[in-house]
Amino acid sequence: MKTKLWVAGILLLFALYIGMTFTQAVRFMSTGTLIAQIMGVAILVIPAFCTWILIREVLFGLRTEKMGKSLAASGELPLDLPRTPSGRFVRAAADEDFPLHRHDVEENPESWKSWYRLALAYEACGDKTRARKSMRTAIGYWLQDEKVSK
Repeated sequence: MKTKLWVAGILLLFALYIGMTFTQAVRFMSTGTLIAQIMGVAILVIPAFCTWILIREVLFGLRTEKMGKSLAASGELPLDLPRTPSGRFVRAAADEDFPLHRHDVEENPESWKSWYRLALAYEACGDKTRARKSMRTAIGYWLQDEKVSK
């Protein structure tokens, strides 16, 4: 819940920022000076790009949360690995657990559940780049399943 409040606060601040930049962009574009008009367009383009990134990341978070809740409800989440006192996964345990999830994806390459668990395994091993890529693959298959079930 605390994370959701932070996200809501950031979204609110971002909305204020977008509103202020839009008004400044309109002011620049209405000056009649070419350089000011170009600056006005740039002021619109950069926040639009940032908005796209923000929406993409919020959707990523919402979808992974929904997928995780679905797996937890059906008891299909992987077992919790041991952690160090600082909260990180014990690397040896994560490395030992990883081949099971990789093999699961090899056996079920179109299963979002397998890809989700592989993403968690990558995260436990400390490979955040591959974890995100695997989670995006899981989301793609999950969205296909959602579309088929409707």
